[in-house]
Amino acid sequence: MLLNTSINELPHTSGLTKKRMHLLNLNTYEDLLKYAPNRYEDYSRIIPLRSIGSFADQKITITGTILAIVPVHTRSRITLQKVQISDETGKVTLSFFNQPYLLTQLRKGLRYAFSGTVKQFGITYTLQPETFEEIHEGYKMGIQTGRILPVYSEAKGLSSRLLREKIAGILPLVGATEETLPQKVIASNNLLPLPYALATLHRPLNMNKLQDARGRLAFEELFLLQLSTALIKQEWERNTVTDKLNVTSSFKKKVDWLIQSLPFTLTEDQKKAYEAILLDLQDTTPMNRFLQGDVGSGKTIVAVLAAYSIFLSKKKTLYMAPTEILALQHAETFKKLLSPLKVSIVIQTGSKKELKTMPDGDIIVGTHALLNSSFPLSSVGLVIIDEQHRFGVKQRALLKSKGKAPHLLTMTATPIPRTVALTAFGELDMSVIATLPTGRLPIKTYVVQPHKRKDGYEWIKKQIASTATQVFVICPLVEESENESLSSVKAATKEFETLQTEFKGLKLGLLHGKMKPIEKNTILEEFRMKKIDILVSTSVVEVGIDIPNAGIMIIEGAERFGLSQLHQLRGRVGRGATQAHCLLFSSPGVIPQRLHYFASTNSGMKLAEYDLKERGPGNIFGIEQHGFMEIKFAQLTDVELIEKTQKAVKEFITTDSIEHYPFIKLSLSKFQVEKIAKD
Repeated sequence: MLLNTSINELPHTSGLTKKRMHLLNLNTYEDLLKYAPNRYEDYSRIIPLRSIGSFADQKITITGTILAIVPVHTRSRITLQKVQISDETGKVTLSFFNQPYLLTQLRKGLRYAFSGTVKQFGITYTLQPETFEEIHEGYKMGIQTGRILPVYSEAKGLSSRLLREKIAGILPLVGATEETLPQKVIASNNLLPLPYALATLHRPLNMNKLQDARGRLAFEELFLLQLSTALIKQEWERNTVTDKLNVTSSFKKKVDWLIQSLPFTLTEDQKKAYEAILLDLQDTTPMNRFLQGDVGSGKTIVAVLAAYSIFLSKKKTLYMAPTEILALQHAETFKKLLSPLKVSIVIQTGSKKELKTMPDGDIIVGTHALLNSSFPLSSVGLVIIDEQHRFGVKQRALLKSKGKAPHLLTMTATPIPRTVALTAFGELDMSVIATLPTGRLPIKTYVVQPHKRKDGYEWIKKQIASTATQVFVICPLVEESENESLSSVKAATKEFETLQTEFKGLKLGLLHGKMKPIEKNTILEEFRMKKIDILVSTSVVEVGIDIPNAGIMIIEGAERFGLSQLHQLRGRVGRGATQAHCLLFSSPGVIPQRLHYFASTNSGMKLAEYDLKERGPGNIFGIEQHGFMEIKFAQLTDVELIEKTQKAVKEFITTDSIEHYPFIKLSLSKFQVEKIAKD
């Protein structure tokens, strides 16, 4: 198929250009043809030279024969290339700034088209040229001039001019390519044919059809994405659980006793989440549930109840956390709550050696590296993945390859907007803990102007003296970097030294990712035991670390963090009953509007929605690692299109098969759908 042709086959293209295309992830003709323009410039109006004065500040195209090319050197060392052209109506001189290579690209006596914006200098009108090309008799529009021109993102040394040239070279071939969607789907959703959509995307004859062209390609993206998740769910549901959970009266009594013994009352959302999990555990199909809860909402206790339920059915639980620090912290929580009930908790971290036998314990707590160990999962009834919404296709395939498919509970504190959940996580059953535990106060957040920093420090000293609260100070980097300007964004080590002088008489600690695990754990334990007043750290504390007495969070260089990450950091304080505060210190200059929005909003879901609109889904939620195809045309805020493609997928799965559509099968294989459970 044409679309799958390697970019290496592109004719008349240098090795360097091909290399640059690969760096931009343009590996096939399909990638190149679906490289969406950022915007368009309309140069379709072609005018005679004598009329140029009637089009001041407008974008037009002129044509003419080159009479002279004269390089001019100015006192300010700026070079001008003055190009005089003529047609049957007059003459115009064009000025190119600092483009000496034009002397080799333009030829006196030949005819060219120039597109750009008309500018007035005194009483003279000329064209400020933006693109040009040689033309011949019968010229009406070209590749670079005389038309609505696509403007592409210029990266890795690839210019818009070069991309237009390469795309134009293969665009005539798309008429012979196969459709990528079933004809029934195209017809029932009134979609443009793919060849027409691609031609319109890159060479629109008018702007009216552009929206239809992009709509066709957006539909295809969301259709394939949701088909992927539907097939994953379909495949997962083919698995069976041989020993499903049996909820007896004895089981209920033991779980009720555990709930009653907790030092707090479960929220309604926590109860609903556990009830949904309990129903899943009684099914013959393995659970594949995604538990989403805002920072500090109490997901861990739901995981404890799920693990205890599996223990009562005489099966093991694997609990995997993203860092060793968190694994140790969660292990302590499990021990505190479950050890009195004769549940054995084993910590398996700190070793890079592959585990070949199952650790001897009812609940094995470790990092995600546990999944890469070679021991079978036949005795495991439940796998809990904490803070890993990126847990995707390959990992699920790996779970199944280890033996019987265990129940799977994936948890995250990163709020996932409904539209993203419908698409990227459509194969999962969702539970949401939206309410915070009783007694929690919203964290007060302030954007601190640089000149108010000293006042902020004085306020913190008074807070520590009067309430004995503890303070986090978060810095983006561990040490100074020559590759990045850190004029006002302090490295943690440097900030630690600065604050030791600023906060004389107080005990400060330093935490960063380059420390050995035993050093990190020692520092955190001292902080937890209130032996440290101020902990200076990198964002290693972003997820899950629980210090109940910490009431103040300072975030240095706040503009360098995404809103979701800021929300995670802010969530390290305010876990007690007293009022907590978060101070955002940004670099000198204009403070981004999103920081003010963050300061006014405590809802993780609202922040996630805002970030989705501002930054797109991939780098917020890490979903490109979830088996999430790259979104170029679709908007994950477009509920109508998401629901439309969802309906199309359901109809397709019911009446058809991807085996009849090689392109669809190949596209899905790119994010490893075919790796799900090959028996």
